[in-house]
Amino acid sequence: AFMTKVIALVSGGIDSAAAVSLALEQDMEVVALHYSTRPFADERAEKMAVETVKHVQKRFGRKIKLVVVPFGKVLAAIAKSCDRKFNCVLCRRMMFRIGERIAREEKASALLSGESLGQVASQTLSNLNAEAGSATIPVIRPLLGMDKLEIEAIAKKFETFEISTLPSACCSIPEKPSTAAKREVVEEMEKSLDIGAIVKEAFNSREERNI
Repeated sequence: AFMTKVIALVSGGIDSAAAVSLALEQDMEVVALHYSTRPFADERAEKMAVETVKHVQKRFGRKIKLVVVPFGKVLAAIAKSCDRKFNCVLCRRMMFRIGERIAREEKASALLSGESLGQVASQTLSNLNAEAGSATIPVIRPLLGMDKLEIEAIAKKFETFEISTLPSACCSIPEKPSTAAKREVVEEMEKSLDIGAIVKEAFNSREERNI
């Protein structure tokens, strides 16, 4: 029997594929969740996410459900009513909230994310703290203390490295992302968003892919 069931955020990038591989190696049951940013970004990330899931299914001999959530409207809502430099943190907070809804649906006990400190400009400790509290279930981050080379070594070990894209240009990354977001500031900004409605609409428009 599997120990833990998790909802894994799979972006199509190297980090999330490495995180999923580690979770599967530890015998976790994984449901993959991909946020599709069409029409803002091309479909490459989505293709990579699908390929990643196909690959780990074969590698670990396990069926993995893939849930795709259209995320374009969510990004548009954030961009319209919030300070641009906090886009990344606000975007992650919405991803975790929607992920939590999916976790409830799937009876999963945690979210799994490929974040690591200092990998990307927006992944600083204060930003991770600012993301906290958006979901009430734990977020497991197996790569948190690893550097780029360590993560690449894991991706090569599990043979996901070739499939993943380098971080695909996220359409809404600001020129100068905030690296020191304060949770109170971000929560204040979110008051201009109808979070309940946004989460519900995104959740209801999810698609399950059988691959």
